[in-house]
Amino acid sequence: MEKSCSLLPRRAGQEAAGSDYSRADLDEKLPNDLHGKVFVFPKASGTAHVILKPRLEQPLRNVTVCLRFGCDLTWAYSLFSYATKAKDNDFLLFKPKPGELSLYVGGELVTFKVPERTGTSAGWVHICACWESATGIAELWVNGSPLPRKGLKKGYSVGAQGVLVLGQEQDTPGGGFDVNQSFVGEITDVYMWDTLLSPDEVSLVMNNGVLPHLILDWTTLSYETKDYVVIKPSLLPVY
Repeated sequence: MEKSCSLLPRRAGQEAAGSDYSRADLDEKLPNDLHGKVFVFPKASGTAHVILKPRLEQPLRNVTVCLRFGCDLTWAYSLFSYATKAKDNDFLLFKPKPGELSLYVGGELVTFKVPERTGTSAGWVHICACWESATGIAELWVNGSPLPRKGLKKGYSVGAQGVLVLGQEQDTPGGGFDVNQSFVGEITDVYMWDTLLSPDEVSLVMNNGVLPHLILDWTTLSYETKDYVVIKPSLLPVY
């Protein structure tokens, strides 16, 4: 079961390094606004995933990723996996167990203690992860509240030629999935910037405000679903 939607025009020879997928694999269609909709990952799988195509043309020295998710898993799972040929975990948001969330940058990780069962009144958990190369400082915000900052990969740049996947953790760009780390649940409101967000901007994004410098925009999303992933209207308010 596959569906695809692409925002960007194809460019000859432009392909994610080490990946089985290129822009030529994505059907060219009008920009797709997924506001009020979710990706549903209905069951554990070693194949079901969503490929996202960010507007990423050069390495990143600042990264912010925000998304909203809902699940009741107790096993380890990936929320956002960006892999390059050089680093399979070039930028990864990974939940190793309840009460923790790990951020990987360039293959190195820091782990945050995350309060559980603190979703919004709608039942979603909203997270924003920010990383700054100049200082190596990483921030994690859960439902609009910051956790103590940590540091990793000072001076590093996240690669530009990679594959971005929801629902699976990549061991190679576009593959190497493990059913025991697959995501089962719902994901929505996925955004990515090449800048850091201020506290006021994190609050704005949590309430679906619009900010500039987007390299991945849920309201004009280029994506491709693979295997058993379903797009449905949200049963819970998404602001």
